[in-house]
Amino acid sequence: MHISTVLCVVFLQHHLATGFPVPGSDHGHLIEIGDAVTSLRAQFGWRNLTCPLCKTVFTAIDIALQNEANMDRVATMAEEVCIRLHLADGKVCIQIIELFKGDFISALTRSLLRPAEVCALLVGSSCGHFDIYSDWNVSLPNVPKPPVVPPTPPKPGSPQNRVLFLTDIHWDHDYAEGSNPDCKDPLCCRNVTGHPHRHHRGAGRWGSYSKCDLPFRTVESLLSHLAESGPWDWVYWTGDIPAHNIWAQTRAQQLLELSTISQLIHKYLGDVPVYPAVGNHESTPVNSFPPPFIRGNHSSAWLYDRMAEEWGAWLPAEAQDTIRIGGFYTVKVQSGLRLVSLNMNFCAKENFWLLINATDPAGQLQWLINILQESESKAEKVHIIGHIPPGLCLKSWSWNYYRIVNRYEGTITGQFFGHTHLDEFQMFYDEETLSRPVSVAFIAPSVTTYVNLNPGYRVYKLDGDYPGTSHLVVDHETYILNLTEVNKNIVPPRWTLLYRAQEDYGLKSALPADWDGLIRSFLQDDRAFQHFWYLNHKGHISEPCHDSCKTAALCFLRTGRSGDPQLCKSLTSAHFIEIAEIWRHRAMC
Repeated sequence: MHISTVLCVVFLQHHLATGFPVPGSDHGHLIEIGDAVTSLRAQFGWRNLTCPLCKTVFTAIDIALQNEANMDRVATMAEEVCIRLHLADGKVCIQIIELFKGDFISALTRSLLRPAEVCALLVGSSCGHFDIYSDWNVSLPNVPKPPVVPPTPPKPGSPQNRVLFLTDIHWDHDYAEGSNPDCKDPLCCRNVTGHPHRHHRGAGRWGSYSKCDLPFRTVESLLSHLAESGPWDWVYWTGDIPAHNIWAQTRAQQLLELSTISQLIHKYLGDVPVYPAVGNHESTPVNSFPPPFIRGNHSSAWLYDRMAEEWGAWLPAEAQDTIRIGGFYTVKVQSGLRLVSLNMNFCAKENFWLLINATDPAGQLQWLINILQESESKAEKVHIIGHIPPGLCLKSWSWNYYRIVNRYEGTITGQFFGHTHLDEFQMFYDEETLSRPVSVAFIAPSVTTYVNLNPGYRVYKLDGDYPGTSHLVVDHETYILNLTEVNKNIVPPRWTLLYRAQEDYGLKSALPADWDGLIRSFLQDDRAFQHFWYLNHKGHISEPCHDSCKTAALCFLRTGRSGDPQLCKSLTSAHFIEIAEIWRHRAMC
C-alpha cells in the first residue's frame, strides 16, 4: 500500500468521525461510521474518494491534531476505514497506520502546508494546485563554464574498468517455498500468506513471478556467482535491502538486514571496493528521511550511524562523517575519478518530512556543486550514484539537479541509479535548446523479482585508468536468473547474460548521443521498441506495450527532469508525462 494512500485513510477517517454529512444520509443528519464508509465506497470507489473529501478533511484535521489525545483517535478510526474499504487485510491496516502515525503527524504539525496544498500533493494536480517546492534555486559559483568538448569513444584497445552494479535486493527473510504467491497482502510468497489456491503453483524455490521478494538462498547464490565472475574493479550498490512488508518493519529488523547483507557482500567479494547509496526502503517507516535539523528519536541517526559502521571497511573517515550527517558522501575511486553518492530520499515525493522544508534538504545539492567545482578545477571526472532517478524527484529538486548536470557536463561522466526495478535510462539535454544530449542517467534492473520479474544485475564497462581517460560508460551488460528454468531444476541456479547494450541495440558507442538516437529509433521502429520492452522487464513480460503505454515509456526515457512538458511534446500531449511518473511510482518501491 502506497504511503499517500495510507495517509489519505487517516485524513478521511477523522473527517467521518467528526460528523460530516455524507451523501445519502437523511436530511443531512450524521450517520454512523460504518454506514458512511459503505455509502462512500459505493458512490465513489476508493480512487475517486480522496479528492472530493481531502480539502474538507484537512481543515478539520489541522484543528484536531493540535490536541495530542486526538492522534490516537484518528489512527484507530483510520484502521477501521482501511479495513472496511478493503484497502488491505485487517492486520496490514492496523500495523501500517500504527507504524506511520508518529513520524507523519510529527512532520505534518511542523509544516506550514494549507489543506489545498496537501491535497494537491497527495491526490495530484487534478485535485488542486501545489507549488510550495517550485521557487528555490541553488547557487552556482561565479566561474565560467569551460568550452563544451563533445565526448568521443575511447580508442580501440584502450584499458577498461569492469564495475559491478547492484540495486534493490529486497531480501525477504520470511519467504517460504510453496506458499501462496497470489495473496491479498501487498507482499506474498511468505509464511503468513498460506497455501496456494487449488491447482495453482506455490512460490518457487528461487523466487516467483508475482508480488514477491527474494529468499536468502537466491541472494547468496548471486553473490557466490559474482565471486566467481570477477575480477571487479569496484562495485556500485544503490540500496533497498529490506523486503516490501512495509507495514510490519522495525528499526531492529532494518538494522539486522543492513548488517547481514553488507557483511555477506564483504564475505563473497572480499577486498573489492564497494560504494553504497541509501535506498528509500532502508528506513522505517519507508520513505521516512527527516533532514538533519530534526533531532531526537525522529531523526535518522539510528540508521546513518549503523551504515557508517558497516560500510567503514569500504569508505574513509571523511565519507563516514557525512553519512552520519545526511546519508551522502564523496570518495576518490582512482586517479582522476571521484564518486559522489547522493541520498536521493531528500528529493523524494514520498518523503513526508519534506513537507516541513524542501529547499535543498541537508544542503546536499549545494554540497554537490562544491564537490563538482573542486573536481573541475583539478581536472577530475565524477560519477554520481543514488537510488531514486532524478527524473522522479520533486520538481524543484529535479530541475536544480538538471541545471547542475548541464553546468558540469564536462566533469560528470556517469550517473547511475536504481529504484524502478526495471532496465532503463533517462536523458539530459542542454537547457538552452533541449536538443543536444549532454548526459545519461543509467537505471539498472533490480536483484528482486518484485513484481513479476526475473532477478538481475548490471555490469558496466568504463573507459579505464590511463592518461586522458574519459571514465565514460563504454558498454553495459545485464544478467538474469531465469526463474522459469531454475525453479524446474534441482541443479544449482545459473545466472546468465541477457544482453549487451551495444550489441543488442546496435549502438556505435554508449555516449549520450547514442542513447538519444536509440529513443528516436523506437519512434520509427516498433519492433525495436518491443525488444527494448522485453529487456526492460528482464526477459519476462506479460504483454507488449503499445499506444499510451509506449508513449509513456518513451516520455520517461526523455525526461531527466520531472514535470517538464517540453521534453515530450514531440511524442504526444503533456498529459502522458504525468502518466509516465504515476506508472513508474506504481511499478517500483
